[in-house]
Amino acid sequence: MHIREATDADWASIWPFFHEITAAGETFTYPTDVDEPTGRAMWMVRAPGHVVVAVDDDGTVLGTANMYANKMGPGAHIASGSFMVAAEYSGHGVGRALCTYLLAWAREHGFRGVQFNAVAASNTRAVKLYESLGFEVMTTIPEGFRHPTLGYVGLHIMYVRL
Repeated sequence: MHIREATDADWASIWPFFHEITAAGETFTYPTDVDEPTGRAMWMVRAPGHVVVAVDDDGTVLGTANMYANKMGPGAHIASGSFMVAAEYSGHGVGRALCTYLLAWAREHGFRGVQFNAVAASNTRAVKLYESLGFEVMTTIPEGFRHPTLGYVGLHIMYVRL
């Protein structure tokens, strides 16, 4: 597996798992009925943001990440980002590789930390991964995320200082 900058042509490979993940409504605060053009505009952030794909030796897209300044102006020194991994590659280190890439990108671009604004507390695999990479739960918004089967669960704000 290697990680490279995403191209416009990669969207055709990203969209199927992007759609599956957002439609499930279990992990992202995106609309569950997001259409393809809207999804593309939301995910494929433009410079100075950055979008990457994790691919195997055959070029198959396994997952993707986007990264950008969390806020503008006086808050622009903190990065943020999101990750999506195709279901069939979940548990194979793709998410870890993408998050590690984001951390390196943020350091390289002079960010002082990385903040994840909305990590569903029920997404325990992601929380565990982020914590293993140095992130801490800074606070949890009680009932901040409406999970489709679990109901209202906490929504973490997670942070790591670089």
